[in-house]
Amino acid sequence: MNTMMGVILTGAKNNRLKELSLERSIAAVPVGGKYRAIDFVLSNMVNSGIRNIGVLTQYNYRSLMDHLGSGKEWDLDRKNKGLFIFPPYLSEYGTGWYKGSADAMYSNLSFFQRSDEEYVLIGHGYAIYNMDFEPMLEQHIQTGADITIACRDMSDISAEDQKMLGMVELNDEGRITDFKEKSINPKSNIGSMGVYILRRTFLIELLQDSAAKGLTDFVYDIIIRQTDNLKIYAYMFNGYWRPLNSIQLYYRTNMELLNPKVRQELLMDRRKIYTKVKDEPPAKYNEEANVHNSIVADGCIIEGTVENSILFRGVRVMKGAVIKNSLILQGTTVERNAQLNYCILDKGVTITEGKSLNGDVEWPLIVGKNVKV
Repeated sequence: MNTMMGVILTGAKNNRLKELSLERSIAAVPVGGKYRAIDFVLSNMVNSGIRNIGVLTQYNYRSLMDHLGSGKEWDLDRKNKGLFIFPPYLSEYGTGWYKGSADAMYSNLSFFQRSDEEYVLIGHGYAIYNMDFEPMLEQHIQTGADITIACRDMSDISAEDQKMLGMVELNDEGRITDFKEKSINPKSNIGSMGVYILRRTFLIELLQDSAAKGLTDFVYDIIIRQTDNLKIYAYMFNGYWRPLNSIQLYYRTNMELLNPKVRQELLMDRRKIYTKVKDEPPAKYNEEANVHNSIVADGCIIEGTVENSILFRGVRVMKGAVIKNSLILQGTTVERNAQLNYCILDKGVTITEGKSLNGDVEWPLIVGKNVKV
């Protein structure tokens, strides 16, 4: 798709994922054993033929930059175009700190000006889905829309979590007549996926106009303010989609990967999800190991019991240890006879011998990075 470039927004600082987002942006949060959240939108763009992609970072971006590197795993380490990472920078005219999504794009306006693609696809790095963007672009062109927004029926997401989304109302033609961000009482179940398509030159005009007026947010200050003036259409997506807007949704999204149908759609489709390659040995299961309905990543050594759980790279589960309904992130050690149920353990955690930790399906117990319990 040489007619479209991509932009990935990694979001502002927030504590919605508790300890998991203290030292990393939500786009860099581990998912599904070996992936990061940003892998999904980035792979979707690459699979849709987009080869010119900019990532706008702000908070705690070291982990994200380390993960993306040169873009080799996504075939974006190129002489022409490829992957570009735009962290905030200090200048004599200001702090360089992005004030919002529109300000972040305006601060890197030269990226859009020197590109030659006709269209821009803007996506967020916090959502888990597998989507082909080509049909969305085709609809955008056919309808003559100023902006097309990917939307879906959010009935499979709780009412409480819907309050964190942008909810829209449509007319019979699919045109968006109302857009409310984080509405307490949304009037419909149709929500925005945070994916937008518009002409590159039109985006530049919108960003310049917003900057002149001191406006900084793409959704609030451009889309919502001009819903009546612009032709904004919805492209309806019917597949699996989950935003990592809360620790409950993060836990649920990972647990849903244990469902073969979800795993098939997300990870085993012809459109692959790519991630940073780490050359680790395959998981090792000792004679005492008892593993059921779980995802176990490379480099794990299992001597205990693991049920309905996801173990990320390099996890060690010793004899007599029992892990149920839990997410165990990279490099964690669970010592002998320890018991975990409904827990999320960040990287490098050590659960000492005989320790028992129990959370709840709605409120999993979280242990921060490199903690010894």
